[in-house]
Amino acid sequence: MYPVTRGRRLRASPALRNLVRETKLHVEDLIYPLFVTAGKGVRQEIPSMPGVARLSVDLLGNEVLEAANRGVGAVILFGVPDRKDEAGSMAFQPGGVVQEAVSVLKKAFPSFLVITDVCLCQYSSSGHCGLVRGSRVLNDESLEVLAETALSHAKAGADLVAPSDMMDGRVGAIRKRLDAEGFVDVGIMAYSAKYASAFYGPFREVAASDPSFGDRLTYQMDPANAREAVKEAFMDIHEGADIVMVKPALPYLDIMAKVKAASDRPVATYNVSGEYSMVKAAAANGWLDERRVVMEILTSMKRAGADMVITYHAKDAAGWLKEG
Repeated sequence: MYPVTRGRRLRASPALRNLVRETKLHVEDLIYPLFVTAGKGVRQEIPSMPGVARLSVDLLGNEVLEAANRGVGAVILFGVPDRKDEAGSMAFQPGGVVQEAVSVLKKAFPSFLVITDVCLCQYSSSGHCGLVRGSRVLNDESLEVLAETALSHAKAGADLVAPSDMMDGRVGAIRKRLDAEGFVDVGIMAYSAKYASAFYGPFREVAASDPSFGDRLTYQMDPANAREAVKEAFMDIHEGADIVMVKPALPYLDIMAKVKAASDRPVATYNVSGEYSMVKAAAANGWLDERRVVMEILTSMKRAGADMVITYHAKDAAGWLKEG
């Protein structure tokens, strides 16, 4: 008790604070999300997400090189195709934008970790994450298409595939298909607890993936539920997930802590577009110190239990970490 015990003794200098710091953010914890689109020489800036752009494959390498030079070791790719159809067929075409991007990146940066998002929302004319019949999003019928998409990414050279669709059973379907085709070493990062969140708005602008009808409440999780997140993580682990994810990050730090405590798998989280855009808007108006706020946010995710963080701040944060 005070005055014998004084907490301020261990806060007296930067060296002491560094020595006793309980949670440390490392550049190796960061995964950089990138959007790849059709064409050549294409860089389409996104107004709602300053610093984020859709890039054609030929421009992707420079962006990855810049991130790698700052110490970032992993990207996750999202495709924005030039055409869509009811079946989302561009998701699994060998010559699709993601497949081409994976192949190019793995040739240019063999040791760089390339993760691919597996979903139909960017590729389907419905904007939904699975196949659609009438006004229903079909679960079991979607699994084969999702597995085929994951397989096409593996064939292109992806290190990890990341199903984000939230169809029941998709992890098992993907694992079975990958193993049957000889891709036993390709891992699965499952979006296990993906909530039906309003924080995805700017992403849907980038990916042009707004649903053409209805919403995603029948397959993404209810934001009010916590125990269900642990159940979803265990289901994915049972089906073969190597990494489980909680998405979004900031409003669900409590969920991250629960999943981390209950699971023996590495836990990822996604610092999503809405979280990014809020910080950018506030910083642009001079309301927040962007660097300090970003580092505080990312540290909070690590403190809550995330082993890795997907974040649009990755390149900037890596630079700041390098500076010390």
